[in-house]
Amino acid sequence: MASLWGWHTSALTGISFLGMIIGAVIVLLLILGIVSYLIYFERKVIGWMQGRIGPNRVGPFGLLQSVADILKLLIKEDVIPTNADRALFLLAPVIAFVPSFMVLAVIPFTATHYFTAGLNVGVLYYIALSSITILGIVMGGWASNNKYSLLGGMRSAAQMISYEIPLGLSLLGVIMLSGSLNLNQIVAAQNYGHVWFIIPQIIGFVVFVISGIAELNRTPFDLPEAESELVAGYFTEYSGFRFAFFMLAEYVYVFAISALATTMFLGGWSGPFLPSWLWFAIKVSACIFFLFWVRATMPRIRGDQLMGFAWKVLIPVALFNILLTGAVYEIHL
Repeated sequence: MASLWGWHTSALTGISFLGMIIGAVIVLLLILGIVSYLIYFERKVIGWMQGRIGPNRVGPFGLLQSVADILKLLIKEDVIPTNADRALFLLAPVIAFVPSFMVLAVIPFTATHYFTAGLNVGVLYYIALSSITILGIVMGGWASNNKYSLLGGMRSAAQMISYEIPLGLSLLGVIMLSGSLNLNQIVAAQNYGHVWFIIPQIIGFVVFVISGIAELNRTPFDLPEAESELVAGYFTEYSGFRFAFFMLAEYVYVFAISALATTMFLGGWSGPFLPSWLWFAIKVSACIFFLFWVRATMPRIRGDQLMGFAWKVLIPVALFNILLTGAVYEIHL
């Protein structure tokens, strides 16, 4: 078993390649299941916070509602607008979704690191691949030949590119303290120092959380999808399983950004008594619950406030955190 799953540290062979394929399929199936019930969980949590019941018809306690919704999307007619750019219209959902799944390759879910790649540039890998999703969103908005879709795509491009800068800067403090871009080693550094990086990097963590929510296009930064203004934004013209791809990408990123926050700031899979995978699941679940809580609580902000906050507040604060981290590091060194 160790030889089959040891592909992340050994040279590429037939057995290790088979391990990669099997691992990728297992992770994909797990993520699809997790995402399906993330949607159910979000609807239940927001319903509870707003004094409603939430899904309660399909299955016991509504547990099969997400399954029913997915089946409905899969069998719905796939409508392509007459004047759309057909090739780009069909390609956009794939480009939006594939990077959201690929970023999970470097997330250390357990202490054994099964199914994950111990890349020495894991943080850069995550940031670089997640940026590709922007292309899919812009392509979908432009190719739809719809003014609401185009406006949503342009908003998303401006927003996601702007907030990627403070998101990346917020992680530099953790990289400086751990001395590595390898996510496995960042978790190990927190175990070795017996302190989660959220404590010395509380400023960077706050910047990361705000930037991460903006990257996800979620409330209060959901201007690209603003239903009251843009119908649904960049995927207004999408239906059926292509619409499902966009939604799937969004919720996979909800899991991925929570997993990255857990790894970088909350000690990853580390914790006493319980299995490592369970600690990781508990911390990720807490982060996801926080995202749902914010959606149920915060109103949508204006576009000018959104962009100004990134460039005038978050980037200067993130740069200050880097300088402060360097100064403290030099003093203690």
